[in-house]
Amino acid sequence: MSTGPEIQLRPAQMHLYKPAAPAVATIVKNEPCTAGRKASGFVRHVEFDVSGTELVGRCLPGQAIGVLPDGADKDGREHKLRLYSLASPTRGEDGQGGVLSTTVKRLIDEDWNGGGLFLGVASNWLCDRKVGDKVRLTGPNGKRFVLPVDSAAHDFVFFATGTGVAPFRGMITDILESGVKSRVALVMGSPYATDLLYDSWLREMAGRHDNFTYITAISREPNQASVGGATLGPMYVQDRIASDYATLEPLLVSERSLIYVCGLAGMEIGIIRQLARTLPASAREAFIEADAEALSNVDGWARTMLHKQVKLTRRISLEVY
Repeated sequence: MSTGPEIQLRPAQMHLYKPAAPAVATIVKNEPCTAGRKASGFVRHVEFDVSGTELVGRCLPGQAIGVLPDGADKDGREHKLRLYSLASPTRGEDGQGGVLSTTVKRLIDEDWNGGGLFLGVASNWLCDRKVGDKVRLTGPNGKRFVLPVDSAAHDFVFFATGTGVAPFRGMITDILESGVKSRVALVMGSPYATDLLYDSWLREMAGRHDNFTYITAISREPNQASVGGATLGPMYVQDRIASDYATLEPLLVSERSLIYVCGLAGMEIGIIRQLARTLPASAREAFIEADAEALSNVDGWARTMLHKQVKLTRRISLEVY
């Protein structure tokens, strides 16, 4: 459980559609969203027209929708739904809340038991949809990873890896288009520069809005940047807290700031460790509560310690999968 004063989040409607009676949407866009064609993964930006359904104008960034792929498994049972984070802002892609979007990575792995390839059912089915195809949707789901009611009262630091950037695409749009002067920083991690998602759009937004900072962390390529004369080398998102501290410090030490983390499970503990190492005590305690014994061995912190020996305040939100 998170501790500290409650932060009033935007009220989120949930479960307007369930698997037994899903909404029917139409694919209106399906395109790659990686920075390069030779990316190590296949990720697509998919948009759904939900006109005529109760989903119109009722979905928030930070929520997810369920996708029910057509077909059945080897036992003849209908495929189960899969949840995908919304990448669209509150106004939708169309400005009216009638077009929702998500970010989908094709799951392609080796079948270690039978040989050949294992293809994720829903991700590949959804990535294969064409404009005009119908898709059954459920949801929306989730209410704890959304923006606060009063975004103008806060600054934001977002940490994302891979498709974890999806909710931040919508949140960044909501904040920057609202005209408030909240400061926003996104630290985006990927194995290679070609794997960065929505990279050109994020760079454009950073160029247009002086209150938005976009920082990348590439983990499997040399990094030519240096700090104190030392070349940084490959980097993960948590490494940017130290290497770019001069940029992030005003947000991380501000009493206004909130931190959101989204991506693969395991990324969060690296970020929490680095915050504990880097931040002065007063700023650290705004996000992390730990006793002296735990603080004496920050490098030994593990995910199993979260919410026990290491507690997070309500100023840091996690959504990992």
